[in-house]
Amino acid sequence: MVIVPLLAVAFDAQGIDTNHILHLAVGTAMASIVFTSLSSMRAHASRNSVRWDIVLRMTPGILLGSIVGTYLAKYLPTRVLAIYFAGFVFLMAINMLVDLKPKGSKLVLEFKGLSAAGFIISGLSALIAMGGAVLTVPLMLYMEVSMVQAIGTAAAIGFPIAVGGTAGYFAAGSGVTQLPPLSFGYVYLPALGGIAVASIFMAPFGAHLAHKLPAKLLRKIFAVLLCALAMKMLVSLW
Repeated sequence: MVIVPLLAVAFDAQGIDTNHILHLAVGTAMASIVFTSLSSMRAHASRNSVRWDIVLRMTPGILLGSIVGTYLAKYLPTRVLAIYFAGFVFLMAINMLVDLKPKGSKLVLEFKGLSAAGFIISGLSALIAMGGAVLTVPLMLYMEVSMVQAIGTAAAIGFPIAVGGTAGYFAAGSGVTQLPPLSFGYVYLPALGGIAVASIFMAPFGAHLAHKLPAKLLRKIFAVLLCALAMKMLVSLW
């Protein structure tokens, strides 16, 4: 939610074709999630905080949903995709500001139910390059999975979402001729490399701040930041 609007503004400043800016930003951001989710998944797995039974049941639907989501994104005009992205960001920001939490239930979803949930979550995630945690964590909390396991499982679920979404955006943009050099479909390698390198250096700093600042203050700062970035992206693409 942070990377996509920043990339969109940067691509617009570089004069990249407006019709492909957001698709290129979403595809590149989705590719970056492959690296971050893999690292996060390994860290949570080492602490035994991943419910692998849930991951395995959701993965078939996740892979299919990511293909459908990227296919739809290919045919959505930039402005429509931008409005969808901004609307989702505003909803997430409002949720963070009011701090809504789902009430627990002893709901137990079997293979079909979790696979269907994975299909919906990954389809929505692929449209805006999201790891899926903002949707999978509430689902698991509703199923009365502990917060620690919900976060760890969401990290693991983010990996197949990112892999499927990246493959989809690579395929969707493979025949587009107006993309900048060093683009593999809708994945722009220079931006992907820059994000990966910057993440290595800045992640420890961010983690340090996260442990120092109050949780409520962090939510408010992040919510305001998301809204500002989404508005800036809309202005740039309009």
